Amino acid sequence: MSYTRRFVCRCGPLSFRTPVKIRPHQTFLHRTVAPPSKHNILKYTSKATVNMSGIKEYALLCLENPLLDIQAQGDQALLDKYGLKPNDAILAEEKHIPIYEDLLNNYSAKLIAGGGAQNTARGAQYILPPNSVVFLGGVGDDKYAAILHDAVKTAGLRVEYRVDKTQPTGRCGVVITDHNRSMCTDLGAANHYDLEHLKSPEVWKLVEGATHYFVGGYHLTVCPPAIQALAEEAAKNNKAFVFSLSAPFISQFFKEPLDATAPYWDYVIGNETEALAWAESHGVKSKDIKEIAKALAALPKENKKRERVAIITQGTLPTVVAVNGQDVKEYPVHAIEKSLINDTTGAGDAFAAGFTAGLVAGESLEQCVDQGQWLAKLSIQELGPSFPFPKQTYKPTSQ
Repeated sequence: MSYTRRFVCRCGPLSFRTPVKIRPHQTFLHRTVAPPSKHNILKYTSKATVNMSGIKEYALLCLENPLLDIQAQGDQALLDKYGLKPNDAILAEEKHIPIYEDLLNNYSAKLIAGGGAQNTARGAQYILPPNSVVFLGGVGDDKYAAILHDAVKTAGLRVEYRVDKTQPTGRCGVVITDHNRSMCTDLGAANHYDLEHLKSPEVWKLVEGATHYFVGGYHLTVCPPAIQALAEEAAKNNKAFVFSLSAPFISQFFKEPLDATAPYWDYVIGNETEALAWAESHGVKSKDIKEIAKALAALPKENKKRERVAIITQGTLPTVVAVNGQDVKEYPVHAIEKSLINDTTGAGDAFAAGFTAGLVAGESLEQCVDQGQWLAKLSIQELGPSFPFPKQTYKPTSQ
């Protein structure tokens, strides 16, 4: 039996839908020789070796949890079958696991390569020259990993996946009813990433070669030691460490590992809901986003050679930016007609991508924010965090 699903590349250089033939339990992994380790590594590497713009090859290294989103239109009966709410996001329990094959086999599902920092990595590569970005995370040895591999290949993104033969690739079942989305995530192999993979010779060489690191807060639920290793490497060598707050529950339930990384944040990015959750869990009484941004920027810092910058997005409201010891600034978002908005799911990942790509290119803080807003505006006109083709080129708003 075979079935065809529409595949959508999140945060890739193309916005497309291509039929993908998948046979259950069939593996389509493209392998290279793994470095000395008990774990296999699945990777994609472009043949080019030099960036022509002066940006160092693989200057940006990103770490978090790669997922495959399986989206389908459903109804209340489907939600009831798995005990889901119409507009919710949960981690899968044993009773939820059959939903992924159910969506694939019985619904017109769309397969979307996702995961917050992987989206950001693809978005940054959309802007930067070829061979600028590498992403780390964990996947299984299955058809879902093959789909992710094809997605990153199309996006021009290099990945160094830790391949786990005992765990499935992380999946997120998305049941769409009217304007609601119910998301049920099984992290699978993404939940088994480890420090050994990061410290393997081939991967650590990339860590040492990068000038900027981007880490998604979701990885605090997986492997805090890997985050800490990157953070310490950044501080030791005066490299930029960018951290995303990712979700309110990170501040609420993973406060200890979050606080352990905080001294290493050169840039911390979040939306207003995430910022409010951080403030509440850290004894900041004010609910004023500017005051919360100032509190984030003023946290103790390990690398004194760099000032801390806190960036808080607020949807259609201005982006708030606080630099330690300076006045808080606000940057109005790029206007867009409501009728052009297709999907806001990946707006935050896209903003982080544009912002971080600006840092890698050596742009001013103001231009980094502007580029983040520009990329977010492109993203919300597509399905999920993906971008238009032909590829568009950023031009500063002031020009």
